[in-house]
Amino acid sequence: MRATIVVAMLWAFAAHAEDMPAPAPAKCPDQLGAGAECWSGKDRNGAYYWIAKPKAWNQVLIVHAHGGPRLPTPQADSPIEDLVRFAVMVKAGYAWIGTAYRRGGYGVAMAVEDMDNSRLIFVDKIAKPRRIIAHGQSWGGNVAAKLDETPSLARFYDGVLLTSGVLGGGTHGYDYRIDLRAVYNFYCRNHPRPDEPQYPLNIGLPANSTLSNADLQARIDECTGVQQPAAARSEAQKRNLANILAVTRIPERTLVSHMNWATFLFRDIVAKRLDGRAPFGNIGVQYRGASDDAALNAGVARLAADPQAVAKLAEDSDLSGRIALPTITLHAIDDPTAFVEHEARYRDSVAAAGKSDLLVQNFLDEHDHSYLTAPAYVAALEALLNWIDKGAKPTPAEIAAACQRHVKEFGERCNFVTDYKLQPYASRVYPR
Repeated sequence: MRATIVVAMLWAFAAHAEDMPAPAPAKCPDQLGAGAECWSGKDRNGAYYWIAKPKAWNQVLIVHAHGGPRLPTPQADSPIEDLVRFAVMVKAGYAWIGTAYRRGGYGVAMAVEDMDNSRLIFVDKIAKPRRIIAHGQSWGGNVAAKLDETPSLARFYDGVLLTSGVLGGGTHGYDYRIDLRAVYNFYCRNHPRPDEPQYPLNIGLPANSTLSNADLQARIDECTGVQQPAAARSEAQKRNLANILAVTRIPERTLVSHMNWATFLFRDIVAKRLDGRAPFGNIGVQYRGASDDAALNAGVARLAADPQAVAKLAEDSDLSGRIALPTITLHAIDDPTAFVEHEARYRDSVAAAGKSDLLVQNFLDEHDHSYLTAPAYVAALEALLNWIDKGAKPTPAEIAAACQRHVKEFGERCNFVTDYKLQPYASRVYPR
């Protein structure tokens, strides 16, 4: 019986893989150097992908999930951005495939399927790897983490690397952005303006709104002067900015980007994915840090999350922690986009599922979200493979030491903080 099941599974895998159009040879980005071959194509669901395989291949494939989610319609060259960003992986001997997903916008389950379809294409059309690693960056960390706890897919992989991951899940990973929309509008009252049609802030933006990114940026600057030198800001702008940043705990340098997500991504989630229902709310949140907390809490918009929307978003993107594979994370302590406390929420979910033996979290004294450092990525992958091959779970100190060994070859720096004390998610994001 077991042999019959295995044969049936293999037949289903082969049939699924054969559905995929073959990739076409492509010119590798210059950043990969001369030691790689590249291909590109589109899978049967319309998702564009790019492949890079070094000529001195170590027989390990990295299947990449990109961040965002990116709202524009994907183009044939969309995956190149991530291939270039993680070119060090190819230079270190790993094959790499990344999908642009079949459409723009939110959808973790959709992205997981497209990510795994890219694995199928490489295995069926290019070569059979010895090991397969899932890599998720930013929102792609949510995608790869979801794959990690999906048994029907995780069985095709050997390990998972999550970098700068948005690991709070859809229903809580954006709580600080709905707080931002509410707090911002208490002080600024220009998004929407009083003479414009009003709407619940937790929908992001009405589906038919023509507001552009440039329009939103201008409104933010009008209220806070965030685009201006500090000396050029009016006293009112300084007060508004100071209050918004202090209450929301969002860095000044990413205020505009967080407002973009809380506007345009929220619209995508609500209008296109959740039938117009909003999954985000701030009922009961008590804001702190303003020049007048009492006035803020009395006057701030109170927004209720729709239970049906919450349930649907949770099914798509929340994480149970029931991971199946050796999993390593890397996160900048001063990540201004996906706060490092996302790692605390993920740690707690994995612990609650009894899977802590499969998780090693690493923290770096870095200040960026989209990219850490080349030797850190190489060291994490090396440690992950050693864990898979030899059963030796690495420590953060061992990964930090391995990073130092790779500096000479790959340059840059190693800023691991092996004794970092991760604070609870609620220390950064107001509980609700």
